[in-house]
Amino acid sequence: MEVQTRTIAEIRERFFKRVEDEGPADPRGFHPADIARIKNNDDWLKRFLDHHESNENEAFNMLWETCTWRRKFGTNDITEDNVRRDYLEDGSCFSFGRDKDGKKLFIIKSKLHFKGAKDFPELQRCIVYWFERLEREENGNQISIFFDMAESGLSNLDMEFTKYLIGLFKSYYPNFLNYIIIFEMPWVLNAAFKIIKSWLPAKAIPKIKFVNKSSLKDYVDPNDALKCWGGNNDYTFKFVPVACANGDGVINGKLDNKKVHFAENSPLIEQSPTSIGDQTNEDQLLSIEPLETIIFLKEGNDIVGTITLKNTAADKSLSYKIKTTSPEKFRVRPSSGVLQPAEQKNVTVLLQPGYNIRGLLNNDRFLVMCLPLKNSNATVQELTTLWKSEKVTEMHRLRCTNGNNENNEIQKSYSTLISAAPGSDRNIDAFFSRMNNLEKIYGKLHGEVTTVKYMLFISVMLTVLIAILMIYFLQMDPIFDSAQQDCHLQCHPNI
Repeated sequence: MEVQTRTIAEIRERFFKRVEDEGPADPRGFHPADIARIKNNDDWLKRFLDHHESNENEAFNMLWETCTWRRKFGTNDITEDNVRRDYLEDGSCFSFGRDKDGKKLFIIKSKLHFKGAKDFPELQRCIVYWFERLEREENGNQISIFFDMAESGLSNLDMEFTKYLIGLFKSYYPNFLNYIIIFEMPWVLNAAFKIIKSWLPAKAIPKIKFVNKSSLKDYVDPNDALKCWGGNNDYTFKFVPVACANGDGVINGKLDNKKVHFAENSPLIEQSPTSIGDQTNEDQLLSIEPLETIIFLKEGNDIVGTITLKNTAADKSLSYKIKTTSPEKFRVRPSSGVLQPAEQKNVTVLLQPGYNIRGLLNNDRFLVMCLPLKNSNATVQELTTLWKSEKVTEMHRLRCTNGNNENNEIQKSYSTLISAAPGSDRNIDAFFSRMNNLEKIYGKLHGEVTTVKYMLFISVMLTVLIAILMIYFLQMDPIFDSAQQDCHLQCHPNI
């Protein structure tokens, strides 16, 4: 563990030294959110090491290329408001359920996808939207790709799309893949996937699991498996936006016991309030202004919002915490602290440099929580223990808006992959060239087989017809012989 911790520190140091010496390829520099992750998130850097089996040089190179791609592609700025909503809603790809390892399933419904039917750059953005959403929802844990190939055929096998998925996992989302589950693959695609297995890295081959309705239970619990897969779950896909998926969670200062996503992009499930905090608005312990929305205004070179907290109790001290759905975008000062009885405090929320106020704030939220204190002079360690052991008394949710509302529309990013396209190595290119050749050969064979079947059908029909005629004539011979004999007797009565 100490060795890996030291290696992570070395990768971080190498990264910033290279930034200082060479600078990023993009003139805008690396995205501030990615810089913040490199500075503060050891778990993210550890994933690069795990992806390359602790090879420091390969992990460092992947980190650099990933940050370069993320800035060029506009990955951090992709939201459901600036991708093709109809692509998100058509059900060809979505997230639902988990495998038996507890990893989220990202489902590709192959029969709903047709090669060339969608604008490919927009399709790329939708896939990245899902990957980023799952990264946040699962706090960087692995996911499993579930290819639902029931009722699909060659027209649904998109080489370019498959190449793109492989490239994302291989080049830009380190150690993100748990399984590749392939459900009910048609026999016509068996040869294609044998070629895929032969071209994948050796360590990736065990991740591929071919299943059908009877064997799916080995990887997905029947209660998580859809009925169309032979499971028990009657879920019907309907796209749920992030805001609705997270739920508001707090109504008028009270906690509605739902899952919401906050700091460190990790799920935060708060327990129901205790009886102390189960109060009406009139006797809430913590008063907050503004009540619902933080207004961000430009002050000099900074974009700033303010939250005013007041302890309304005359005899209780409060400990408070403020969390956000986007910790990489905001600096909250102070994000936690103690309010003495009747004390009021202003908290400053600063939008980090590199983020555009217009539109970026629409999906961002803040959660203000508080606990009553028995000891107003509690130490930091005692406060940490209190927050781990006690139930939250009150929770208040705040949304964000642009006070300089000149143009609050979401700015769209039209970046596309160019030279840094994932999966562009020679082996993968050769693999997909062979796949395309296979598809062409299959088309020719299919035509030839159809012709052979047609000729065989005609041959069988002719054989049957000849057999019927032979039987008919054989049956006619005794009748003909009997008629000849009768004629002979009539012509020669004396015989």
